[in-house]
Amino acid sequence: MRLALLGCGTVGQEVVRLLHEQSADLAARIGAPLEIAGIAVRRLGRDRGDLPVDEALFTTDALGLIKRDDVDVVIEVVGGIEPARGWLVEALRAGKSVVTANKALLAEDGVALHEAAAEGGGDLYYEASVAGAIPLLRPLRESLHGDRINRVTGIVNGTTNFILSAMDATGAGFAEALEEATALGYAEADPTADVEGFDAAAKAAILASLAFHTRVGAADVHREGITEVTAADMASAQAMGCTIKLLCIAARGVDRTGRETVSVRVHPAMIPRSHPLASVGDAFNAVFVEADAAGQLMFYGRGAGGAPTASAVLGDVVAVSRNRLAGVRAASESAYADLAVRPMGEALTRYHVSLDVADRPGVLASVANVFARHDVSIATVRQGSASGSPGRAGDAELVIVTHVAPDAALAATVGELRGLDIVRSVTSVLRVEGGA
Repeated sequence: MRLALLGCGTVGQEVVRLLHEQSADLAARIGAPLEIAGIAVRRLGRDRGDLPVDEALFTTDALGLIKRDDVDVVIEVVGGIEPARGWLVEALRAGKSVVTANKALLAEDGVALHEAAAEGGGDLYYEASVAGAIPLLRPLRESLHGDRINRVTGIVNGTTNFILSAMDATGAGFAEALEEATALGYAEADPTADVEGFDAAAKAAILASLAFHTRVGAADVHREGITEVTAADMASAQAMGCTIKLLCIAARGVDRTGRETVSVRVHPAMIPRSHPLASVGDAFNAVFVEADAAGQLMFYGRGAGGAPTASAVLGDVVAVSRNRLAGVRAASESAYADLAVRPMGEALTRYHVSLDVADRPGVLASVANVFARHDVSIATVRQGSASGSPGRAGDAELVIVTHVAPDAALAATVGELRGLDIVRSVTSVLRVEGGA
């Protein structure tokens, strides 16, 4: 089987190394040897250390490499939308199988890739696009295909999980934890895609599409990052027996009209320390799946890095190569359910709200009336010294946790609270998940 590799960065180099080191085993598993036909890169002559590959295989003509008749499988680890989309559509339409780790492209325009695969008759595999080495997408697509999945909740970004875990363990603020993550190589020089939730939102779209047999794109995912999470928020979570994680949540449910829909969101949330995801620390990933027959399943492991991602890439290469030798292709995209995506305002969730308020009689009643007007039930109330101005006479802090309500009602409640004379400030608003 002849392979075209697009990209030779961190992941691409690990793919080459593993192909070299495991060549005999891979050939035995597939029934034919794997050979690199060419490697497309931006610049020739770049130092790639002791990479075990002939320099003559490198080219800057990715499209020309893809079009070669002797290429069977195209591996794409470049990332980004263009030119990767054009390359992969060309490869798939030509009947070649494609293995990609490109989560952004799959979330942005997976439809075009699936349609091109159907037109050309090749396979499209993308296990490495979500959660690195963790076997996750194939279980959703194949192992659980006979079950009904109701909810997928996951930690799918290692950078943000490292930051929040550090804040939880040390009491550090966001900026300090981000600085540590950058120094250790967990965060990019520009961490925006991670800390603002874009990376996790793309993965959430892929997970929801597979779990619910529905086309979900990045634009369908409600997204919030972790830049506003403070050390005070983490301390408040700890006081409740919780921690804070950036969660991707995809859930099947019924809307107000009785129509079945899906909700897909990414945002920081408090979860109880008894929840399986609460103990996932450092830069690890984990995904919690709830299905009718299988019940609760947990997938855990390293979600990023050159070697873990290359492991997932090669797993897909073995699968598509076997299919080509057998003259078959994997099942195509399953989007038969075609469920509507529910707006975030209709998603059912809970809020943790911290308020600095005037410390005088009737304040709690006035605050409670605002919640009641929006039909939001209060679960717990805790009062203490005002967090924004410790020790300032006449101020107090109210920490309120609600019962489940539509997100729009909760947001409207917070909006009205901000306008009350007795509320000095709304110091924190976080969602609560997992029964805390």
